Amino acid sequence: MNLIVQGDEASTPDLKELARLSRGAAIERISDEAFRITRADPSTKPQVATHAAGAKLDFGFVEEGRTLGDFGLLAMDMDSTLISIECIDEIADFAGRKAEVAAVTESAMRGEIDWPESLRRRVKALAGLDAGALGRVYDERLRFNRGAEKLLAAAKRNGVKTLLVSGGFTYFTDRVREKLGFDYAYSNTLDVEGTKLTGTVSGALVDAAGKAGHVSRLKRELGIARERVIAIGDGANDLPMMAEAGISIAYHAKPVVKARAAYALDFTGLDGVLNLFPEKPAKA
Repeated sequence: MNLIVQGDEASTPDLKELARLSRGAAIERISDEAFRITRADPSTKPQVATHAAGAKLDFGFVEEGRTLGDFGLLAMDMDSTLISIECIDEIADFAGRKAEVAAVTESAMRGEIDWPESLRRRVKALAGLDAGALGRVYDERLRFNRGAEKLLAAAKRNGVKTLLVSGGFTYFTDRVREKLGFDYAYSNTLDVEGTKLTGTVSGALVDAAGKAGHVSRLKRELGIARERVIAIGDGANDLPMMAEAGISIAYHAKPVVKARAAYALDFTGLDGVLNLFPEKPAKA
């Protein structure tokens, strides 16, 4: 096993201490912000985790030789994972109800309240809002998290199918799918009457079970084993989806998600996935 260590400031003393704690053999540079400690002992994870957290470094024990091309499907949440915002909170801002809606979103992401009920409550708060607010959120506020475009481009180069599955709304996932080239995208449909949001959604609800269901179905349809799936999320409603994957990654996630994920990226961008599972070297 190799121990991958990454962060904006990985100091030499911290790397040496992590090598000592993990009983590793050598420290190798992967990039400006990522390092590989070879022949590390995964049983030392508790000690490594404590030191890495204090040094603001992400880490992961990875089987030597594993690459992105070993996987067949990359499934990702959208809000606060692929993008830096919660779309529903920003829509609510145009209705003057952001604080109220954001509080419900945060509680739902921590797993404290029923997610479908939280969505109905939040969407109801949007009733009567001009649908043009959706366009303003997309144009003015939606930004991709660091490394998102790099990760998606690498997945495409390596033949990995990509799935965007969100408890958010099709207005955003359709546009993000087109911009980044996702193979599949599923989310909820906001109802509009005339030019106003009705405060309801229609169609099958993409909740926690819905997200997991889409991953499970695509695994069957594409003939991809669980071990060849990577799933990335940040909230409690991502946990069933992440359980469908051989590799689960908590991205700047809530504690309940980090506790159950195989890996956590707290300090690096989404391209940190490529330090854990790099692309195969090009043939000479």
